Amino acid sequence: MNLALFVSIFVVATCGLVYELVAGALASYLLGDTVLQFSTVIGAYLFAMGLGSWLSRWVGKNLAARFVQIEALVGLVGGFSAAVLFAAFTYVEGFRVLLYAEVLAIGTLVGMEIPLLMRLLKNRVEFRDLVSQVLALDYVGALGASLLFPLWLAPKLGLLNTALVFGLLNVAVALWALRVFRGEIASGGWLRAQCLGSAAALVVGLAFSAEIGAFAEGSLYADEVIFSKSTPYQRIVLTRWKEDLRLFLNGHLQFSSMDEYRYHESLVHPALSAHPHPKSVLILGGGDGLAAREALRDPRVARVTLVDLDGDMTKLFARNPLLTRLNHGSLTDPRLRLINADAFRWLEGHEERFDAAIVDFPDPSNYSVGKLYTTTFYALLRRRLEAGGLIVVQATSPLFARRSYWTIERTIREAGFATVPYHAYVPSFGEWGFVIGATAPYRRPTTLPPGLKFLAKDSLEALYDFPSDMARVEAEPNRLNTQLLVHAYESEWEQIGR
Repeated sequence: MNLALFVSIFVVATCGLVYELVAGALASYLLGDTVLQFSTVIGAYLFAMGLGSWLSRWVGKNLAARFVQIEALVGLVGGFSAAVLFAAFTYVEGFRVLLYAEVLAIGTLVGMEIPLLMRLLKNRVEFRDLVSQVLALDYVGALGASLLFPLWLAPKLGLLNTALVFGLLNVAVALWALRVFRGEIASGGWLRAQCLGSAAALVVGLAFSAEIGAFAEGSLYADEVIFSKSTPYQRIVLTRWKEDLRLFLNGHLQFSSMDEYRYHESLVHPALSAHPHPKSVLILGGGDGLAAREALRDPRVARVTLVDLDGDMTKLFARNPLLTRLNHGSLTDPRLRLINADAFRWLEGHEERFDAAIVDFPDPSNYSVGKLYTTTFYALLRRRLEAGGLIVVQATSPLFARRSYWTIERTIREAGFATVPYHAYVPSFGEWGFVIGATAPYRRPTTLPPGLKFLAKDSLEALYDFPSDMARVEAEPNRLNTQLLVHAYESEWEQIGR
């Protein structure tokens, strides 16, 4: 009895935190700005738990029956929380209202669980032991959820299945409570029917979770989703329409195969072609292998080291025939060394030096990526360059995110580089910006590798010309302890409804 009780308390605590983490992860995936979404979701959830604890005092009769009903309801609402939010995102205008209404509802129900359970057990367990053991298990359950969620649940089960499985665990606790407190429950048959109905709904949800996920994810994208996977670091989605393949990371478009060559040629060749002997090239990010394809196109490049955090990403682009045709098999080229690691930590832990570095990270839409756009990071990268070395950084749009672009340029300057800003038009993105950081005088290239589809010698000069609506604005450098770039970026893209 005591063991089953302790296990149930642990399960209740774990389930409650898992629903909170699922809501935070989904909010950050769909709405961006991880810190803001997790902070507001956690705050609203904790407030709701406090409200639930306070409301539990008004449950005066039939405590055992009410506890069973609350467990079954938590399992049902929490279990389907991810599916409801995912499916509603493109169809409900007030999505944030739905999100926080769901968070408040689940949090209120979860907040009622422990006070009711303690009242049920006060005559079975000495009060001193009851409080200490219940609270200890509650906190241990929270720890278990916080470790399991990022390491196994989200990447292996996915958000939809995670919520549904833990919903079933809540219902299992309800059925256990129904058995343990059967002497205090008058309408056991009706309560059992409610629990079994909730369990049946969750089992059906699990059986059709793939279809639910495909429907929900398909509604987010205009084209057919041909691949989707949650990794420990991001949500990878590939779509296809006729010959056009598109990659989305956490809902943000990374490339379209119809025009990605414009982006990647512009990212790589104005820097590498200006270097007198770029034998050793470092690529940070760029797990799709497209920047590597362009770097390996330069016959002077002998070695490429590509450091990308997500092994699932690089594995996909190294093995999938559709994608290897696009990147020309660059990730399995014998001249390329592939390392799956955090770029910041890898630079800190290695002394190897390079002639040039290509920095192809996603836009700084959250703090985990924003740290890779700071003076600290660029100064660290500068120490990994040979004499006369240079870097090039993709730097978002100077038209749509003008302040963000010039903040990145200012940050690279602050790290000790001479900067060369330039831009190119990519139809899928519009005007897109890049910044070269040089440790020696930069000389614009006079020759380019053969076989380019976009860049040509007579069109290079246009890259460095900024019209008035993209011209320099004063900006502060982005530092690790402030990360003002993330705020600027979110503000500017929100204004155009991205």
